[in-house]
Amino acid sequence: MNTLVSFIVVLGVLIFVHELGHFLVAKLFKVKVLKFSLGFGPKLISKTVGETEYLISVFPLGGYVKMLGENPEEATEEDGERSFAARPVWNRFFIVLAGPVFNLLFSVLLFFLIFLVMGIPENRDTTEIGEVNSQSPAATAGIEVGDTIIGIDGRDINGWMEVLTTVSESEGRQLEFTVVRGEEQLIIPVIPRLDSVTNLFGEEVEKRFMIGIVKKEQIDYRRAGFFEALQSGVWQTWMFIYLTFMGVVKIIQNVVPASELGGPILIAQLAGEQARAGWLNLAHFMGLLSVNLGILNLLPIPVLDGGHLVFLTIEGIRRKPLSERAQIMAQQIGIALLGTLMLFVFYNDIVRIFSQ
Repeated sequence: MNTLVSFIVVLGVLIFVHELGHFLVAKLFKVKVLKFSLGFGPKLISKTVGETEYLISVFPLGGYVKMLGENPEEATEEDGERSFAARPVWNRFFIVLAGPVFNLLFSVLLFFLIFLVMGIPENRDTTEIGEVNSQSPAATAGIEVGDTIIGIDGRDINGWMEVLTTVSESEGRQLEFTVVRGEEQLIIPVIPRLDSVTNLFGEEVEKRFMIGIVKKEQIDYRRAGFFEALQSGVWQTWMFIYLTFMGVVKIIQNVVPASELGGPILIAQLAGEQARAGWLNLAHFMGLLSVNLGILNLLPIPVLDGGHLVFLTIEGIRRKPLSERAQIMAQQIGIALLGTLMLFVFYNDIVRIFSQ
């Protein structure tokens, strides 16, 4: 139940923010908005306020803003000037762009509030071991999780970088680690091994001598003022934008296997896990997901916002839109691509569940 509620809350908020972007910019350019819906399919509840019907629909995996004149035949002569189709190309471009941009701005706002309330997270420099890789030199030698390194070859060690530097410069010779384990102080000989260092996407970036240990993460929060929290929020969002973009590139390059792609089931599972871990984890997850939603919607695939932006850019350059037939064909291809992708990620989610 916690997983389902977290999924609905996270997805509902992000869809609302996305559609709110389209809605507000459409209103800014005086386009008549007929419907604002969270979800697709049959409506559950609705209320008309002014000229707009606000709905919550059955299927929560999306939403839409329906504007007058998205289909040109809908506009009457009386309100034709308020139709989407009647607006200049640059107006329509910004209306479409606003959805993804609002998702990115929401991520900035979310991280800004987290940093302002909680402070800026900083890794505490410690030499306590948080993980020992199986079959590694450290595991073979008997080093354990929870050990704290205080010396190597009789020399005092005061920070994790000293550990990394000493091991990488060892050229494979035996090192004697002095560690504290509970009330004991032990000397453990370890022979470093030349191994691959990989980046976030699993690509080898270099080879160096290692012993297979990972530092225990200990986070301290430093209070931040308004502008520092805002700067950190922008920076955190930019990092997620970069990682999302590079993730798409690495999937295309087949560096990251397509089996790693996840759909609604995976998102629901992760939302549940983050909610159980606390509101701070859930907020971070929502910020990451908001960036993903914004960037993926900008992909130049027909039926996505990015596809519409491509059409509008071509229209601006040609001074006339693509033919209706060309747009319909492109939309059909886009629907087929998205449908195939949805089936694929659902398949991945199901396989992932049964393989756990």
